[in-house]
Amino acid sequence: MGKRKAPSGENTPNSDFCEFLTELAEYEKNVSRNIHKYNAYRKAASVLSSHPTRITSGQEAKKLNGIGEKIAKKIDEFLQTGKLQKLDNIHNDSKTTAINLLTQVTGIGPAKAQTLVSEGITSLEDLEKHKDKLNHHQLIGLKYYHDFQQKIPRNEIKQIENLIRGHLEPQIHLTICGSYRRGKQQSGDIDALITHPNYTSSQPKKKQNLLKNVVTALQNCGLITEIISLGDTKFMGACKLDKNSITRRLDIRLTPFDQYFCAVLYFTGSDMFNKQMRAHALDAGFTLNEYTLRPVGSTGVPGEPLEIHSERDIFDCIGFPYKEPQDRNQ
Repeated sequence: MGKRKAPSGENTPNSDFCEFLTELAEYEKNVSRNIHKYNAYRKAASVLSSHPTRITSGQEAKKLNGIGEKIAKKIDEFLQTGKLQKLDNIHNDSKTTAINLLTQVTGIGPAKAQTLVSEGITSLEDLEKHKDKLNHHQLIGLKYYHDFQQKIPRNEIKQIENLIRGHLEPQIHLTICGSYRRGKQQSGDIDALITHPNYTSSQPKKKQNLLKNVVTALQNCGLITEIISLGDTKFMGACKLDKNSITRRLDIRLTPFDQYFCAVLYFTGSDMFNKQMRAHALDAGFTLNEYTLRPVGSTGVPGEPLEIHSERDIFDCIGFPYKEPQDRNQ
C-alpha cells in the first residue's frame, strides 16, 4: 500500500545478484519508465532470493523460471568482474541519480521526479528550498524522509498492532499485512486491513465513519501523528509508538466483510506470489483480485462472487496448495 520494494534477497546465497537486479528494476521504473523490464528484473530477483544455493554461472541461472539470456549475461559479467557496466553508467549519470533519489521521497513518483529534476531540483536540500512545488503528501514524505527510509523491526510493528487492537471496538477485525504477515524481521511500512461484520458490499452505507472513528481514536491515544489522506475506506499517514521512537508510515484500509479475505490475501503478497495465484485461478476457470473470487463461464464473463470465509477457502476453490504467509515470499 505504501511504496513497494522489490525483493532484496537479504542474507540469501544470491543476495548480491538480487541487489543489482533490484537496482536495475528501480532504474527501469523511475528513469526509463519501462514497466516490462522493471517486472522482468523484479521477477529474476525474486526467483534468485528464494533459490537455496549459490548460482555459479549465467548458464545455471537460465535454468530458473524467469531468467533469460540477457539477465544470465549480466550474472556472468558480475561473477567475472564484480560489477556491472550498466550500473556504473547509471551511477555516473547525475540526472538518473537525482531521479532515483527523489522517488525515494514518499509521494514523489517517477513523473514528478523527472519534472523536478528538469527544473534543476536534484537533492533533498533543493527540495527543502522549493516546498511550494510539493503537495501535502510529498511535504510529509520530505519531512520524515530519513525516518521513512529506516526499516521497522518486527517487534515494533507487533507493539503498534497491539495498540491499534486495543482501540478498536470488539467487532472490528484487524490484520497487519505485507512483509510483516509474511514473517519478515523488518518491514518498510505498516499495512493494516480492517473490517466489520455489518459493513458488506451489499450494505455499503454501514461503513460511514467507521474508519474515521478508528483514526480519531488512534490520534487521541497519540499513535497517529500525521494524516496524508483520509477517505471513507482508506487512511494514509504516519504513526509513532512513543516519544523516543521514529515516525513510521501507516496505511489503514477498510474492506467490506464479504471481501475481507481476498483483500488479506492480496495485501499480504508477495507481488510475485499474487501473480502466480491469479494465473492459477484463470487456468482453473476463475478470476481473482483483491475484492472477489468469481467463476468465469464459457462466455468469458465472470459470474457472481463466491462466498469466502477464510483465506484457505480461496486456495481450495482454485485447487492451489495452501501456503502459510511466511511461505509466500518468492
